[in-house]
Formats: sequence, structure tokens, C-alpha cells
Amino acid sequence: MAMNEPSAKTEITGVDAYTPAEMEDKAEKVGIKKATMPILPSFLLAVVAGGAIGLGGMYFCIVLADSSLSFAVQRVLGGSVFALGLSLVLIGGAELFTGSTLTVMPMASGHISIGQMLRNWVVVWVGNFVGAAGLVFLVYMSHHMEMNNGGVGAATIKLAIGKIQLDSVTIFFKGILCNLMVCLAVWLAYACRSAGDKVIAMILPIGLFVAAGFEHCVANMYFLPMAWLLTVTGHVPAGLDVSAITIPGIVHNLVFATLGNIVGGSVMVGGMYWLIYRKGMGQAAPKSFPAGPTAEQYRATPR
Repeated sequence: MAMNEPSAKTEITGVDAYTPAEMEDKAEKVGIKKATMPILPSFLLAVVAGGAIGLGGMYFCIVLADSSLSFAVQRVLGGSVFALGLSLVLIGGAELFTGSTLTVMPMASGHISIGQMLRNWVVVWVGNFVGAAGLVFLVYMSHHMEMNNGGVGAATIKLAIGKIQLDSVTIFFKGILCNLMVCLAVWLAYACRSAGDKVIAMILPIGLFVAAGFEHCVANMYFLPMAWLLTVTGHVPAGLDVSAITIPGIVHNLVFATLGNIVGGSVMVGGMYWLIYRKGMGQAAPKSFPAGPTAEQYRATPR
């Protein structure tokens, strides 16, 4: 069944959504578009995604700055508002590294090469970093961190310290769990037929990874450089030890968070669903795929 044709509702629940087999088909087609897109539009869409996730991170830090909230309320509410970032990416159209790990599915089916997949990962990762860093500059210049008597800036710095001080193994496994949830959110979004459905589907998985304190490399591209910038410019609350916030500390976190994100997305979500619905059932996708789209075709294609 073609993806643009309505599928039958599930017999038991009556839910009007794509079936898991159709979702796998859609994930592969989207992955082909990502991996065959020219470098410039791929990079620019990644810049947009880096900024979008940074906006979600900024929203999260506003909630963290309210010390009157209980731990659970603060984390759950903060995680829910962080979902703004992925909503902007999936509905507005952008390329996020953590979601791009699902390109392992068309690669496993032989529709793209390993080289094309890895090229996509590198271009999108770099673009995400540029977008997040650009947002850091804009937010810093806006004096947003001075809100709540400097509480927003203090919350950002404390969050960054906690992330940088983690050992590499812990960061790696937190990265796995993070992208398990992010890619499950993307997977659920593939079942949806409207923008509203997508937002509802992704809130809980995204909220969980944020509330649980898992490590998302693109979100950390905003949190950690922002904390570093506040530190080197002297915007540090009295008595707070910021010695851990260094460039090597940031690199250490991003490296192991990225590796964990790759495993969580490509193995635990992409690989697993590919084995079930493509390798196992053999019914998810058509036998042949069209050639990769041009940049103009990609921009004109609803996603």
C-alpha cells in the first residue's frame, strides 16, 4: 500500500494511523531522502535543527530556574516543554543528528551505501553544532540568562556542570537511553497523519529522556557552550565551582554522548524495527525505490 493512501484502521482500537509495517516503509523512504540530499541543503536544514533543539533547551532551563517547584514537577514539566525542539524539527522540517541515525534502515536494505549514511551523519552533526552555537550567541546577547535574578543562567551552569563531570561510560549509556527515546518519538511520529498527532505522540518519550537526565548530543551543543560562555564572561553565581566547564570537558561529553546516541538510535530502534518489519516480515517496503531526490524535489516533498 502506498504511503499516500489511507490505511485501514486497526481492527481492535480503530486508531486512524499508519501500521508499523507502513511506518518502517516511511522511515526508509525518509532515510533515502536524507542520505541522497545535496550537502548544502542538508547542512542548512541541520543548522535549523540545532537552533530548534537549543530553543527547547532554553525553555527547559526556564523551568529549572524555578526553585519553588518540586523535583518531579520540575523535571516532568521541563521535559514536556523541551519537546518544542523536536516538534520544530519534525513538523517545521529540519535535519537532526539523533533522528538521522535511523538512516541505518535503508542502508541495511541496500538502498543507500554506508558512505552515504556516514556522510549524512557528519554533515548533520556539524550543522546541528553550528545552529546550536548560533543560538547560544543570540540568547547571550539578549541577556535572557539574567531572567529570574540570574536564576536562568545559574540553572544552565549547574546543568552543564552535572553533565561534564560524568565519566565517559556513564555519558555513553545515558546517550544510548536518550536516543532510544528520541528515535521512538520519531518512530511514533511516522504513524501520525497530522501535525497535532505528531506533537502528542512525541511529548512523552521526549519528556522522559529529559526528565531522566539522559544525554542528547545536540541539546548539549546548546547547554554546554552557553554555560562556558557565561563562565568566561564572569556571569557565575557566587560560591559555584565552575572549574569543570572547559573546552576539553565539553568535547569529552559531546564525543561520548554522540557515540551513545548512535547506538541508541541505529541499533535499538532502527535496527530492531528493521529486523522485525523488513527482515523478519518482508512486507514493509516496496521492492524498488526511486532515485534520490534533487534539492528542489526534497523541498517540495511533504514530510
